[in-house]
Amino acid sequence: MLVCRLLSAARVATTPRAWSLSPAALAYRPSHRFSSGAADEVKVEEEEVLLPGEDPSFSNLTPNIREKVGKNIHHIPYHPLCAMKQRIINYFATQYKSVSGQQPEFVVRDDFSPIVSVSDNFDALLIPPDHPGRRKQESYYLSKDKLLRTHATCHQVGFLAEKTPAYIAVGDVYRRDTIDSTHYPVFHQLDAGRLFSKEELANTDDPVEFVRDDMKQALEGLARELFGNVKSRWIDEYFPFTHPSNELEIEFRNEWVEVLGCGVIHRNILRHHNVPDDHYGWAFGIGLERLAMILHNIPDIRLFWTTDERFHSQFRDAPDPSAVKFKQYSAHPPCVKDVAFWIGRGGECDDAALFDENDFMEVLRDAAGDLIESATLIDTFTHPKTKRESRCYRINYRHMSRTLTNEEINSMQ
Repeated sequence: MLVCRLLSAARVATTPRAWSLSPAALAYRPSHRFSSGAADEVKVEEEEVLLPGEDPSFSNLTPNIREKVGKNIHHIPYHPLCAMKQRIINYFATQYKSVSGQQPEFVVRDDFSPIVSVSDNFDALLIPPDHPGRRKQESYYLSKDKLLRTHATCHQVGFLAEKTPAYIAVGDVYRRDTIDSTHYPVFHQLDAGRLFSKEELANTDDPVEFVRDDMKQALEGLARELFGNVKSRWIDEYFPFTHPSNELEIEFRNEWVEVLGCGVIHRNILRHHNVPDDHYGWAFGIGLERLAMILHNIPDIRLFWTTDERFHSQFRDAPDPSAVKFKQYSAHPPCVKDVAFWIGRGGECDDAALFDENDFMEVLRDAAGDLIESATLIDTFTHPKTKRESRCYRINYRHMSRTLTNEEINSMQ
């Protein structure tokens, strides 16, 4: 029902259902929505509660996203994300050996608010004004000046301003994305950095390479700590806030897997925060869900948000939670529905170009919450006369704890 209201269209008698979708329809802000917990029945929530500083005339947050803010599942002691976070923190506290010979204590923060300024999230990290990540189709904005952080790197600003020699920041980050088993609009990131003083760099002719070597040694050690005695390789990469930049890949289960992105902190960022020119540093960012899914054989990213005891007990009751291999407790069949709609009005009106798939994914998430396992574009058609484009998506609904019926899914569509 909600999706039909959002798309402002009448149902047709055949399957798939055909709707006429305009960009304006995707901007509609509903006052009702359907949601579901891992073991809860579908229910209707009546009221929206805005976040502090949220401007309803500008915000693109949905109720589904608002309710995730403040959950802080990375604080739950037995949760696999909390365990992963703690393993990384413990590594830098006890095993990291700097090539400079000095061992700074890492300042750890995992309680920063996810509401940050556009300046800290983008400008202070040299992310250009035309970067796709700034678009409202990619990020969740509360107002013109505030958004839900898209990476934990945004907290680097405060650490550098205080000249913190070593730091770790952990938190939930928010990005609009596709719907499948490895993507979710909220995930958790750990970001860390190490700043080297003039004294630590006194005996080197090339401080950039010195810092880069320290970074590579530290992160290769972290990979071995998490994955065992694995092979690793470095891939040259580009990030606006580091130069030079790299990705670390490891050979795991006979394939190369990307683990993290990193690099030497960009000189202009250090100068912007009045860090002396004779100081250098490295930084890296790592996704906790990605690591936990690989190490624990967790097949679906939605499971991190479940309240089902059959998931949590496997980690809470284990002698060594880091060694747990997740055992699936159910395999409920999917309920598959195809949805087709026209984009724009055709003719000389080019409003179809304004359609963004991430907007449609938000409509789906807000209508059905975590009931949707995946949504995939399976067909397109352009009318030969009107030039209107039609799209057909296949939506797989699958509850984590029970079998869904056609009737209850039909009531949402």
